[in-house]
Amino acid sequence: MGWVLLTLGVAFGSAIVPLINAELFVIGLCASQHNVHWLWLGGAVAVGQIAGKLLYYLAARGSIRLPKFLHDRLHRERPLTPRRVRWQLRTKVIRSKIEALRERCQRHPHWMTGTYGISSLVGLPPFMATSVLAGMVRMRLSTFLAAGLAGRWVRFSLLAASPAMFAGWLQ
Repeated sequence: MGWVLLTLGVAFGSAIVPLINAELFVIGLCASQHNVHWLWLGGAVAVGQIAGKLLYYLAARGSIRLPKFLHDRLHRERPLTPRRVRWQLRTKVIRSKIEALRERCQRHPHWMTGTYGISSLVGLPPFMATSVLAGMVRMRLSTFLAAGLAGRWVRFSLLAASPAMFAGWLQ
């Protein structure tokens, strides 16, 4: 039970801080500890990941506010320097594409559900980005939780079972 709780914590941390890799943790744990069932690990990672991504979802939706120091840093007025003007011109195309994608997702909510579900299973498009986009287009919370949990559970359960499958093939 201790390994499952540790996995839950690592998964939550990896959902918040992208530098923590839950996939490597799960493979390493399953390769070294043979007494932990792969379905339990898959479920723990799914719950931890969705709990962490829920914070991004709620922040993008506007349900929770960023801490004051982050909010002030993001929304403060900055002087227009030549470097800043060049940056704005470079990112103008990206910002327009994101806005067009956001509008399309709001017009077709089932398209967003499918994209988010596939992202939770495969990881492409990036799961963090689709979690934020789901909040921006105001996807229903129950849909966000159900599609995310299902996809993440399958993904990490298969990943947790993979060391045992490969070990069986090699013998």
